Amino acid sequence: MADYSDGVEAGSCDSQLEDVAAALFALDPDGSKIGSVLRKTIDGLLDGEETGRYRWDQLYKTEKTHCGTLFEINLQRAFDFHGGAELDYEIAGIDVDCKFSQDLWKWMIPPEAVGKLCLVVWASDQKSRWCAGLVRPHEGILTGGTNRDSKRTLKLEGRSAVRRLFWDMLLPENTLLHLSVSDLEAILGQPSRQKGLDELFRRVQRRLISRNVVATVARQRDYMKRLRYNGGSRSNLQPEGIVIFGQYKSHQRAAADLGLAVPQGGESISARLARYRPGLHGDLPRTSLDGQDWVLAGPADPVERAPKLPQV
Repeated sequence: MADYSDGVEAGSCDSQLEDVAAALFALDPDGSKIGSVLRKTIDGLLDGEETGRYRWDQLYKTEKTHCGTLFEINLQRAFDFHGGAELDYEIAGIDVDCKFSQDLWKWMIPPEAVGKLCLVVWASDQKSRWCAGLVRPHEGILTGGTNRDSKRTLKLEGRSAVRRLFWDMLLPENTLLHLSVSDLEAILGQPSRQKGLDELFRRVQRRLISRNVVATVARQRDYMKRLRYNGGSRSNLQPEGIVIFGQYKSHQRAAADLGLAVPQGGESISARLARYRPGLHGDLPRTSLDGQDWVLAGPADPVERAPKLPQV
């Protein structure tokens, strides 16, 4: 076996690195699986259903520190990686260490990973971005200083040694982070959590809302119940002409007909609808609901009761 202890420039003749890269691309061609694991990890730390937290700076210091470990565990479960002989994973028969950092390029490399392959990952919930790459850290690209655990980071010139797998990727959005202060106050300051959820779908229309955002606002175990008809947001917003599409096949079809983002598992999207009028709406995208054609309502459309969505 080739001796990689002194390091090899990524992307040149490091066949092990390329084998691991090929294995990861085969398992996750577009990076969506890694992105989902990152989203799950951050949401798990925030634990919005129990705590109502939705921002990274609301976490305790120990929770932030634990993020890397939790991500490593969640990634191993998602991809069913075997444990490595010395490092975190075995991928394509090769030992790989997993390193997550809250700051891009600041991965902490332990002594046992020097000369070995590292899967390095960064994510920012505030920026809704993430990156993942492979690197074989060696003495020439590592800083001289160490922390208490003798861990080091990449030198500035060492950044070019990182084989970029997925870079500047879109992290599934934490919607609450990107709302105005007035919208947040209106949603989270309601006298009841049901009213807060109604306000969320009233104010944040035509944007996908994740299950975790609903849980953070609703703050109850069966939080999706608060979306339903019979007292939930769907019935509460119906007089205002607002519908909430979910993951039902009929909902997905209608959302696609209207040109909206199509909700997937656990996602929802709201929109005010108007009854289709040929003289007013012309060739606007429309969908058939409750026996009539509907379009996305514009400012000139009067408020009218929304159709009831099928539950299939």
